[in-house]
Amino acid sequence: MLEELRITGLGVIEDTTLPLTDGMNVITGETGAGKTMVVTGLGLLFGGRADAGRVRADPGRAVVEGRLRLAKKAAAAVNARIADAGAEPDEDGTVLLSRTVTVEGRSRAHVGGRSMPVSVLGDVGEQVVAVHGQSDQLRLLRPAEQRASLDRFAGPEHEKLLETFREAYTQWRAVEDDLADRRRNARERNQEADLLRLGLDEITRVDPQPGEDDELKAEAQRLEHAEGLRTAAALAYGAIAAGVEGGDETPDATSLIGTARRTLEAQAGVDGKLGDLAVRLEEAATLIGDVSAELSAYLGALDADPARLEALYERRAALRGLTRKYADDVDGVIAWAERARARLSELDTSDELLEELDRERQRLAAEATELAGRLTAARQEAAGSFAEQVTVELAGLAMPHARIEVAVVPREIGPDGADEVELRLLAHPGAPALPLQRGASGGELSRVMLAIEVVFAGAGGPPTLVFDEVDAGVGGQAAVEIGRRLARLARSHQVLVVTHLPQVAAFADRHLVVAKDTGGAVTTSGVRVVEDTDRARELARMLAGLPDSDLGIAHAEELLAVAAREKRS
Repeated sequence: MLEELRITGLGVIEDTTLPLTDGMNVITGETGAGKTMVVTGLGLLFGGRADAGRVRADPGRAVVEGRLRLAKKAAAAVNARIADAGAEPDEDGTVLLSRTVTVEGRSRAHVGGRSMPVSVLGDVGEQVVAVHGQSDQLRLLRPAEQRASLDRFAGPEHEKLLETFREAYTQWRAVEDDLADRRRNARERNQEADLLRLGLDEITRVDPQPGEDDELKAEAQRLEHAEGLRTAAALAYGAIAAGVEGGDETPDATSLIGTARRTLEAQAGVDGKLGDLAVRLEEAATLIGDVSAELSAYLGALDADPARLEALYERRAALRGLTRKYADDVDGVIAWAERARARLSELDTSDELLEELDRERQRLAAEATELAGRLTAARQEAAGSFAEQVTVELAGLAMPHARIEVAVVPREIGPDGADEVELRLLAHPGAPALPLQRGASGGELSRVMLAIEVVFAGAGGPPTLVFDEVDAGVGGQAAVEIGRRLARLARSHQVLVVTHLPQVAAFADRHLVVAKDTGGAVTTSGVRVVEDTDRARELARMLAGLPDSDLGIAHAEELLAVAAREKRS
């Protein structure tokens, strides 16, 4: 659940903290006090679009922070997601989220104190919270959303079937589009393929090897400067080892180091430090001996070969011919050839390949059609149960004679199957079954949506549910029933409700009031928890606009008592 929500610098809210409980949290307040900013803050916290126009000029940024304490499936999913992003829960198991938006529109997100992409907040929000408001009612009118609602209700096995169908459909369409494109653009494909083959033939004749241009350049430099290299190596060899092989009496490095070592060894018994230095001179003599041997081998292998140099020039010229056309270096030419071979397979329009693709298209079409049929059958089975359960909930929401039907209508096969799903409302016996957008008033639509949410809640879903004035257009007994249903939801979920109805607010486990302060130069709002007498006064204000009326307070206390009895039953 969301334990705490802090909002700073957002709309009329300067700085306020909402302590939340795990039951039903109700948020009330005068029109314009800032109740909507609470829902806006929740949207920002869970990855919603940032609107710089809602940020207060002072301090110039809005900050929303929230602390989550999760359990079971939601905890595992959220912890895995934030671990992938490089964050982790606090020591007490809670997760701290933060979103900052500046007046310039810049947005930053933090999870567990670490900077994150805003998308991580969105991923967390999908697992944690579902927000329902007036815009959600409008979304429920769209056929695609109604189909998605039925699919969610049908359960995880149905959703696996839907995912399997989508994969098969995607493969089918990809093969069909590929086949159609090869047939439609055969001439252009053949022309491109001919050009690629010419290039590949040229590269194959030269047969460049990885890194060959650098190796040839180094070898050519050695041959071009062979005499200079020979002179330098011979001088170095003579300086360190000339006296070893010839009769030259000029002392070299090897003989001088040998003399120094023997001199020091003679005195090592007097001073051990000279013995240590003699050992180091012996190591130096060994190293110089190795260098001498390598120089000798180098001189033996060094050869000014004009024929080899000419061959190198010709090979490098052939490689430069390739790099002028296809890439900056030989490795790039090799990569171009690999890409060209892959592209040639894509351009193939041979009869054999077209026949093979056509067989694959037919196989995938049959597979997608079969899966779509299974999907239709599963939706039809779920539709009856879904309609029945929503109808039962409507009866408890002061719509005893209303009935919901879920029609699964065939259509051309598409990414979501071969069905359209339409929710239809029969407002009373004998009335025609009309689509929701035609058959439901604003108040009825609010109750239908709440009924659907109650049905969804029984099948799981996010642990926190937010309802933003979904009771608009409702009053009287229907309002009491909405409060009762929300309280029932709060037995298994954390529920946050923004409402203007005292009948709904009376069922709260925690009542929060958003109040404006117009005493300063700038209007601000804050949130406070109300209990006991203060809560009765707030309900009296909601009932009749008279928070100090004894009659209004008495009516409010009676409403609270009725709600308490209902919650215990």
